[in-house]
Amino acid sequence: MKKISVVILNWNGCEMLRSFLPSVVRYSAGDDVEVCVADNGSTDSSVSMLREEFPMVRLILLEQNNGFADGYNLALKEVEAEYVVLLNSDVEVTEHWLEPLADYMDAHPGVAACQPKILSWRDRTKFEYAGAAGGYMDYYGYPFCRGRVMGSVEEDRGQYDVIAPVFWATGAALFIRLADYIDAGGLDGRFFAHMEEIDLCWRLRSRGRGIVCIPQSTVYHVGAATLKKESPRKTFLNFRNNLVMLYKNLPDEEFTSVMRVRVFLDYLAAFQFLLKGQFGNAKAVVHARSEYKRIRTYFQKAREENLQKNRADVIPERIKSSILWQFYVKGQKRFSQLSDFKG
Repeated sequence: MKKISVVILNWNGCEMLRSFLPSVVRYSAGDDVEVCVADNGSTDSSVSMLREEFPMVRLILLEQNNGFADGYNLALKEVEAEYVVLLNSDVEVTEHWLEPLADYMDAHPGVAACQPKILSWRDRTKFEYAGAAGGYMDYYGYPFCRGRVMGSVEEDRGQYDVIAPVFWATGAALFIRLADYIDAGGLDGRFFAHMEEIDLCWRLRSRGRGIVCIPQSTVYHVGAATLKKESPRKTFLNFRNNLVMLYKNLPDEEFTSVMRVRVFLDYLAAFQFLLKGQFGNAKAVVHARSEYKRIRTYFQKAREENLQKNRADVIPERIKSSILWQFYVKGQKRFSQLSDFKG
């Protein structure tokens, strides 16, 4: 059994793998580390390219495109390792990137998962939107990060180079104990893509397991490589899955008040898309709310299980205020300005 298995999920990403896999192979070498590519039923030349150009990489073949969540669930059934890294195919890693992550996890058995510092591959001076230096969530389900609040991304000046507990670790480079992944039920395949790692991390935090960001490890992420930033499909998945995630994990005493406010906030978001002329995104928000209502009952058993296994009355990394209020009304555009993290 390997100590670490780095698993890259691929779907029709031949050129992406050709560009970024060399850094993973080069900087993940070691007798106790394996690099795997799980191919999600690609129809391009990914598989033949991997066999020809990267014979040292273990290839896991899945029959069809199972999405991000179930793709990883199926792939990790083929892995035997203490730790697994869910690594996006558009991530460039750096020398010794695994050592700080593994060393910290070895020394802290109460921590289930961690992530490196995620910088932008396109602008290497800035944090990357999806993950940055560790993720948090506000009272109404809106995620944000050290280094990225809403659409405002900070320049990395070392201001978040301290190891810190977080609410969620990005699925772009998620370092997690395989035992914890399995015990928590893995990623929810019904999400298909988007928000699934936050949902998994919420389950872990609720059950008393820790999650941290370890900025002594750095990687560079392209981001938005599969779906464009203004994609209605992405908007739909983000809004629908966020509502499902809240349904699955919110305590009973908070559920009604939070979801009532979300009705207002979601339709406000749809109205803002209309004002910007983004009619597809506006329609996607409305469709997401309708779809959430239709499928909500399918997640009732998961909600009951999550609440039953809840061991944490308070999760400090889920703030009790609104990030929208702080960002748009109070003008707090940077993580260090947020009132929840001062003093």
